[in-house]
Amino acid sequence: MVSSIQKVSVIGLLICAFALSGCNNSKKEATDNSSDVPKDSPVIVITDEQPAYVAEKTENIPGNVTENGEVTEGDEVTESGEETKNGDVTETSESDASERSEVKGFIAIDAGHQARGNSGKEPLGPGSSEMKTKVSGGATGVETGVHEYELNLQVALKLRDELESRGYQVLMIREDNNVDISNSERAQMANEAGVDALIRIHANGSDNRSVKGAMTICQTSKNPYNGELYKESRRLSEEVLNAFVAATGAKKEKIWETDTMTGINWCQTPVTIIEMGYMSNPDEDRLMATEEYRMKMARGIADGIDAYMNTGSGED
Repeated sequence: MVSSIQKVSVIGLLICAFALSGCNNSKKEATDNSSDVPKDSPVIVITDEQPAYVAEKTENIPGNVTENGEVTEGDEVTESGEETKNGDVTETSESDASERSEVKGFIAIDAGHQARGNSGKEPLGPGSSEMKTKVSGGATGVETGVHEYELNLQVALKLRDELESRGYQVLMIREDNNVDISNSERAQMANEAGVDALIRIHANGSDNRSVKGAMTICQTSKNPYNGELYKESRRLSEEVLNAFVAATGAKKEKIWETDTMTGINWCQTPVTIIEMGYMSNPDEDRLMATEEYRMKMARGIADGIDAYMNTGSGED
């Protein structure tokens, strides 16, 4: 017969064997479940007990941590947003990009002359030995007494507002009458800004009071300083003059091609001078002094710029 001590021993051995078997199965299941995890993979544990630990470990990771501890890529930027420092994408860049794409062009406006002329001399063009007066005060209305520099600035400011309302970026060479900017300096300001075109606003004068009408001015094709810009400057002059006449009803004079203008010769961008009318003609002088006609002149010039920018270079 088996003694009581022997029975107890056998039962104890059976219990131990069963326990060992369970432990081995647990180890095997754990091993099987971790077979897809690379041995050298970092493990990020997220629990409610370790918020400080998680923040410390993830603050420099350029992405987001998911619930299973994986790190998403944070360096991709979608077309509709901008990436922030933590990898999130804002939704403002799409509208910003849209605003930038709506800019029609970059136009410089030079309101001709200034309150006080500068009788100093400057080269007619880059490297020229011929010298010309830096800048004059301009003409004066025979009926109104309005100074040309005042008229030019008032129209230029209206043109600026009109162009900006149409989606252009505008560089104003001057916004005040009390400046001292020579003609070559005005051109160089436009050059340095990288504008698409320079529009120089002027009014005309003549010893013959009966002469009236509008004209534009550009360089000749043989200009020694920027003859390569002749074709574009000529086209700009044509578009501006045609649109100006259409908007104002002014008499169309001509496009004057000349290489005697310092402010044109120094340009490295398409350029035109618009002579809006004759301040020496009583009727035209009074007309250009009215706000209504000044607005028409500004819109006409803007229409010409639109036509120029929308038709391209016109090259074959």
